[in-house]
Amino acid sequence: MSRFRYEGARTKGISFPLGGIGTGSLGLAGNGRLIDWEMFNRPSKQSENGFSFFAVKAEADGELLDARVLNGDLHPSYIGNIQTRKHGGYGFGPNRATMAGVPHFQHTRFTGEFPFARLHAVDDCFPGEVELTAFNPFIPLNDKDSSIPGAFFDIELSNTTERTITYTVNLSLTNPMQDNKRYHRYKQNGKIQLIKLSSHGHDFGAPEYGDLCIATDADDVSYQEYWYRGSWFDNLEIFWKDFTTAAKFANRMYDSAATKGKGEDVCSLAAHFELKPGEKQNARFVIAWSFPNCHNYWNPQSCGCSDDSCKPENPATWKNYYATLFSDSTESAAYALGNWERLYGDTKLFKDALFSSSLPPAALDAVSANISILKSPTCLRLPDGSFYGFEGCICNEGCCEGSCTHVWNYAYALPFLFPKLERSMRDLDYKYNFREDGKMAFRLQLPLGRSASGFRACADGQFGGVIKTYRDWKLSGDTEWLRSIWPAVKKSIEFAWAETNEDRWDADRDGVLEGRQHHTLDMELFGPNAWLNGFYLAALKAGAEMAGHLGEAGTAKTYMSLFAKGKKWTDEHLFGGEYYGQIVDLKDRSVLEAYDESAVRDYWNEEAKEIKYQVADGCVIDQVLAQWHANLCGLGEIFDPEQTRKSLASIYRHNFKKSMRNVFNPCRLYSLNDEAGLMICTWPEGTAKPTVPLTYAQETMNGFEYQAAIHMIQEGLVAEGMEIVEAIRDRYDGERRNPWNEFECGSNYARSMASYALLLAFSGFEYDMTANRIGFHPISDGDSFRSFWSLDSGWGTFERREGRIELNVLYGALEIGSLNLPFMKGQHTSGISIGSEPLACNQHDGLLTFPANVRLHAGHSLLITLE
Repeated sequence: MSRFRYEGARTKGISFPLGGIGTGSLGLAGNGRLIDWEMFNRPSKQSENGFSFFAVKAEADGELLDARVLNGDLHPSYIGNIQTRKHGGYGFGPNRATMAGVPHFQHTRFTGEFPFARLHAVDDCFPGEVELTAFNPFIPLNDKDSSIPGAFFDIELSNTTERTITYTVNLSLTNPMQDNKRYHRYKQNGKIQLIKLSSHGHDFGAPEYGDLCIATDADDVSYQEYWYRGSWFDNLEIFWKDFTTAAKFANRMYDSAATKGKGEDVCSLAAHFELKPGEKQNARFVIAWSFPNCHNYWNPQSCGCSDDSCKPENPATWKNYYATLFSDSTESAAYALGNWERLYGDTKLFKDALFSSSLPPAALDAVSANISILKSPTCLRLPDGSFYGFEGCICNEGCCEGSCTHVWNYAYALPFLFPKLERSMRDLDYKYNFREDGKMAFRLQLPLGRSASGFRACADGQFGGVIKTYRDWKLSGDTEWLRSIWPAVKKSIEFAWAETNEDRWDADRDGVLEGRQHHTLDMELFGPNAWLNGFYLAALKAGAEMAGHLGEAGTAKTYMSLFAKGKKWTDEHLFGGEYYGQIVDLKDRSVLEAYDESAVRDYWNEEAKEIKYQVADGCVIDQVLAQWHANLCGLGEIFDPEQTRKSLASIYRHNFKKSMRNVFNPCRLYSLNDEAGLMICTWPEGTAKPTVPLTYAQETMNGFEYQAAIHMIQEGLVAEGMEIVEAIRDRYDGERRNPWNEFECGSNYARSMASYALLLAFSGFEYDMTANRIGFHPISDGDSFRSFWSLDSGWGTFERREGRIELNVLYGALEIGSLNLPFMKGQHTSGISIGSEPLACNQHDGLLTFPANVRLHAGHSLLITLE
């Protein structure tokens, strides 16, 4: 079974997102339907947009040979859409807009290698083969071209017959505006022909204001600005009559004011071309959109009165970033078609580089599938281009606002693929979430300038921000950027022992968190624990290096002293022989009474006389998470290496269930029946499980599973780590779940971008652009290995094969002074060159140091020949 090819029942759950970063998207279903119309500034899962579809027809000598919608069979159930409350819903059969009642292709195959999706379609009745390729530009480092609000389609027809045939490719689109002033107009702009769909019923500044268009650069085009307006089933009836006539479309126009808000208005745009036997030709189409005015519908800002339920009648809006680039959908469509070759070429360059990586298939599947989250409604871009993310999406809203710091801690795709956008998250965080004493809110409030959340600080989110700052500095080498946010970063570290810290994290300044610690599982731990203390230790270590680099030697010394003291205590007191745990007396009510009234109310189990929601002696999935971050960021040792490895082995042994069939889970069901998964927390035999245990303990959440699995791979437990990765991706098989929608608290969940770190783990990629140094230390059974890499200035591939090593720059540039290749220890080079130009270097234990920085541009390769 191919992990990237889907047929039959395995296409049932597919919705492949097509859209730009921060633009919203639409979905390409596994059978070719256009679903999940989510470009209206909010999610809209399982939505349809009336009659919106591709269709093809073939004719010869004035005779129609065949015509059919470019869809495969509709998957059961055929009872009807349960969400529709009027005629046509549950009990009426499939909605006719699915086009299931119109001739379509009997045999389809879906191939998904993000950012490309392909639908191959054949039918005994259709004279030829059809292949639809769909994408939206995904070009690492090029955030502008990766943020085009549109879906790109290339439909190729192959004439497999012995006669010359005229083929038509048609795209129909329904106007989604829900008013009586829907407006459609055809326009030709040079070689580009399009139909714009809009409404005269909204003000320019209203959240509902916007437009869509369909466009093509085909040479021979016909169109209908409007389908026939009638009642009952007239519109589809007449469209099919028009389409199955052996002729081009005749245009139909209406006065938009004649629409009375009933029914729907649809337009069609068709490309025509003639093919001789054996010939192929393609037609390009774009569906583009512009809904420029975003507003906070999920948590509206009140007018300031005492009524908590008060919501403003005219909410404050801000422009989506894409609206600062394109004035409307016709501009973005023209840009897309006018630059198609470059946009497609650069996107394919990335895709081919990524998919050439020597990762196990399930690992490559996990990496590629989850970068699609960046193209989902989980992500927004603010007017200046800054990046903002929900945690995920519920059906029609963003879920859990505010670029939540503890969730986005796990998301390793954005910092490597679009590092400028990741740094914008740090800038927003330390500007708008910062309190003068160093307390950080962990959810950014929109529109910008609103008061920060007054909820308590989150330990893993706050200290994770320090680690991410360190990582982003090392990725970019931009010390001036670090200097600009350092005062806030420094205070955020020192909030641990600030007198104003109401949760008293490290009140005695001994390098150990002992107070009340809010965390990503939405509750608090009381007392020392390796999971959250690891974040503190990593933040201290990162802070020490940053402080030292910025000339604050005293601060660096203080942080390192605390780190050393806290690390020693953690290794000695929190490791129980098999794994790291938590020290807390669950029967001691005074632990809670030391805080406010809510601590007792929310955490004391009066019936059991016990504190709720703690780890205690449990084996928790994130116990050595900070070491995973440290490995990925180049921070070095946080926990004792041998104890870390034992802990990971224990997590696999106790928490990984090869079947969930007999596992009790009162929480959310992310794996079930015979599916496998890695549980959040277990209490092995011989330990005492709290009466009310840690929140979500029995769940299997993808992002948590990925980080533990990848950490296992980093520490030599490769088979165990890959078994977990395979278990996750087996759950997202296309039939049971959508391969391009890993969900946790909602769809397209940000935490799953932890999977990107599989690339870093298998390639052993290291980076420190403050010293112009990168390196690779692959995990590979053989002599050959290849991997994609990406940094702030460029990206490319690294390849090791018998007798030679290549560092290729495919996009941007790379300037390095040294290249660390630990696997070369004991080996010697017979030559190093860029093209035909030899390079001098010093080599010691696999570290190659150049006399002067070497700059590689796109298309350049650094070649090392081994003796």
